[in-house]
Amino acid sequence: MLAKRIIPCLDVKDGRVVKGKNFQNISDVDDPVALAKYYSENGADELVFYDITASREQRALFCEILKNLAQNVFIPLTVGGGINSLSDFDRVLKCGADKVSVNSGAIASPSLIREASELYGSQCVVLSIDVKRVNGIFTVFSHGGSVDTGMDAVAWAKFGAENGAGEIVLNSIDTDGVRSGFDLELLNAVTGAVNVPVVASGGAGAIEDFIRLFTLTDADAGLGASVFHFNQFGIAQLKRALKDHGIEVRI
Repeated sequence: MLAKRIIPCLDVKDGRVVKGKNFQNISDVDDPVALAKYYSENGADELVFYDITASREQRALFCEILKNLAQNVFIPLTVGGGINSLSDFDRVLKCGADKVSVNSGAIASPSLIREASELYGSQCVVLSIDVKRVNGIFTVFSHGGSVDTGMDAVAWAKFGAENGAGEIVLNSIDTDGVRSGFDLELLNAVTGAVNVPVVASGGAGAIEDFIRLFTLTDADAGLGASVFHFNQFGIAQLKRALKDHGIEVRI
């Protein structure tokens, strides 16, 4: 059995780590490099770095911050925000990313998934999907969760996996920042439709939420932000609890 991964998420705006609720009401948290280094030294398996307003503001991702991160962090780093072309993939990988997360750019140009996977390998291509229920249907949103695309989330995840995405990060807007648990229904719908690793994002509020995630779904990793940023519990503490419940993790 592959070990389940615990992944802190750094949402960055104007050079600072921020956190909101349901993708709104954004507040300042910390310096991204300092926080990333702390997580790297305290048991995180990987890190995700999102420049959360790059797509909405139609600009390139902050590469200087990324270079600084890569020089100070020695665990896999997934980076996203404003990824719209192969040149964006190239630039971010050269700045130190191990994997590149594409979201709105893939919605605008679905062929980008296949083109990037053929050029850099599927292991470098992460399809990030922001999902919200609309009339009971799991619906894809773009541009930082601000635009309803009308696309079915499960079908989009399946398309991404079949066209070269090596991993899917599934962001539930409904549970984001609420700390009431991961969206298990959404996760089961997507993991049942794809054959690539799925990272659960949105809703972590307690150690029990991660236990439920890994016992009730086939998610490969759990992503957290505010629970780690505000020291609700540590990653080492979380991993010990998961281990005690028979869930394989790297200690």
